[in-house]
Amino acid sequence: MSSVSSSSSSSAKPLKIGMVGFGTFAQFLSQTMIKQGHTIRATSRTDYSHLCHPLGISFFQDVGEFLEADNDVVMLCTSILSLSEVLKSMPLHCLKRPVLFVDVLSVKEHPREVLLQVLPESSDVLCTHPMFGPESGKNGWKDLAFMYEKVRIKDEIICSSFIQIFESEASTGAEIRGCKMLEMSCEEHDRMAARSQFLTHTIGRTLSEMQIEPTPIDTKGFQTLLQLLKKLELALEKVKQKLLERANEEEE
Repeated sequence: MSSVSSSSSSSAKPLKIGMVGFGTFAQFLSQTMIKQGHTIRATSRTDYSHLCHPLGISFFQDVGEFLEADNDVVMLCTSILSLSEVLKSMPLHCLKRPVLFVDVLSVKEHPREVLLQVLPESSDVLCTHPMFGPESGKNGWKDLAFMYEKVRIKDEIICSSFIQIFESEASTGAEIRGCKMLEMSCEEHDRMAARSQFLTHTIGRTLSEMQIEPTPIDTKGFQTLLQLLKKLELALEKVKQKLLERANEEEE
């Protein structure tokens, strides 16, 4: 069962956050993290140094040097398909101390299994899914969903400080205007996601196959329904395009 969870603001601290993969989504998240006072480092297959340097982000082309940079948190912002390969190719022996590893992928059971299999037992693991992106979150993250599971956490201060990035984003005074925090298991997340994706694809394919067109004897009710279906079809197509764009961004 999902639940809304709260982190103690007193436990928050500025973090040194390293991002593995610096595509559009990672760039989007890093902007808010920098505003909150966190230090960002990045590494990626693509050279993003021209984007990082103006923002004060240290870009590492060598993954070993990136891991030696004394990060508190290592965020995995790769694609779902490349996660295992990327993680297994990282020289984890270069880590100077235990680190919190966080994934931000849109499915959860697979990355959790990979992280637990590959990472040393001294590393903490937090699986998350920020359920928004550069477009939906461009005006702030208030009430946007952020799912997470504390898979293996020993350093509660680091973990709570990271979660609070999303919990208290854009807070003003006593008012907290951050994400809707959802603590749930990876299994529950994927079960819910599979259900919603099934519904989305089923409706989209059905509307496409039906090829509904207006006729001279349509009633007002049917005309209204037809207009709604057309709008729904366009909306589903936009969602599909955004998902494809997100997948392409993750591959960078």
